[in-house]
Amino acid sequence: MPTMAEKRDYYEVLGVDRSATPEQIAEAYRKAALKYHPDRNPNDPDAVAKFKEASEAFEVLSKPEKRAAYDRYGHAGVEGGVPQFHDVNDIFEAFSDIFSDSLFGELFGLGRGRQRTRRGADVRCQVTLDLIEAARGCTKTVEIQRREICETCRGSGARPGTRPEKCRYCGGRGRVVQSTGLFSIQTTCPACHGSGIHIAKPCETCGGEGLTLRRVTRKVNIPPGVDDQMNLILRGEGEPSLDGGPPGDCYCRVHVRDHPLLQRRGRDLICQVPISYAQAALGATIEVPTLDGCQPLEIPAGTQSEDVFKLRGRGMPDPHRGGRGDLLVQVYIEVPRKLTPEHEQALRKLAEIENKNVSPKRKSFIEKIREYFQSGSK
Repeated sequence: MPTMAEKRDYYEVLGVDRSATPEQIAEAYRKAALKYHPDRNPNDPDAVAKFKEASEAFEVLSKPEKRAAYDRYGHAGVEGGVPQFHDVNDIFEAFSDIFSDSLFGELFGLGRGRQRTRRGADVRCQVTLDLIEAARGCTKTVEIQRREICETCRGSGARPGTRPEKCRYCGGRGRVVQSTGLFSIQTTCPACHGSGIHIAKPCETCGGEGLTLRRVTRKVNIPPGVDDQMNLILRGEGEPSLDGGPPGDCYCRVHVRDHPLLQRRGRDLICQVPISYAQAALGATIEVPTLDGCQPLEIPAGTQSEDVFKLRGRGMPDPHRGGRGDLLVQVYIEVPRKLTPEHEQALRKLAEIENKNVSPKRKSFIEKIREYFQSGSK
């Protein structure tokens, strides 16, 4: 199996631009599947490999969340999130709609004769972390809301003592064939919605769905360096399949709370630290916060407001490529709002030395009123 470094770009595999619409991606996959289908390329392992490669690319680019992760992080962004197609039957099961609902599926018989099973539905949950947990990684307990097999009807959807009946509209196939001249097109049965069955007396517990809503808790391992809005995939923790297919997955959305002192920018962290005029002019050693506690930082003499100092390797870990980002410390000169008499006297002396004009000492409001009326009475 090729490594991430050896894998081709998924857009290149399907021959589409990165701005391609979902319809264009689906059409490109249909063409690739038709070209490299094993039935049309017997005893050709290279065609089978390309068939699997195109199916893997379509699996990622056809799903908005996976496509967004791939666009941002490349193959590393969907590592572990792409199903492994061990043989072409896995592909037919995963993309049965592509092979059965389309004209080319009917014309070339792709996937016919294979039992059609559907995956269970995917579900979503979320987990909230602080920046330290996101940096170091941790284990969290999440709550998942999903539908599970109804205990009353055991997934049949039928009231106890009764059984589901074969759909009369499609004969239990779940598909109907519409003929238009020389061509025939398969579509999902509008009566049973593809299930192939009709439930005359639905189960009172699940209403005929075969599934009931439940809440379960699971532990999720958070890798170091996880970012806000990133999705972690819990394999097999989605809803079960009612026709023998594999269960769906759970997509766990990560939310990282803002840190009071550190701001994240990719792998780097930014910290704004106030310093005094004297520290900026004369130089000083100050304490700055990091993910691992406070660290001393040398401020050279003559530092200007908004100067940035870089602490290498003190940022966030990279969950895909390894290594850590940097901590960028931006200093700014803080002007005190209140001065002691000694402080004010020293600053005025400094202003005289620098030959700078400064405002005179403020008079009290009462003094200003007295001067105003005295000047008006003259």
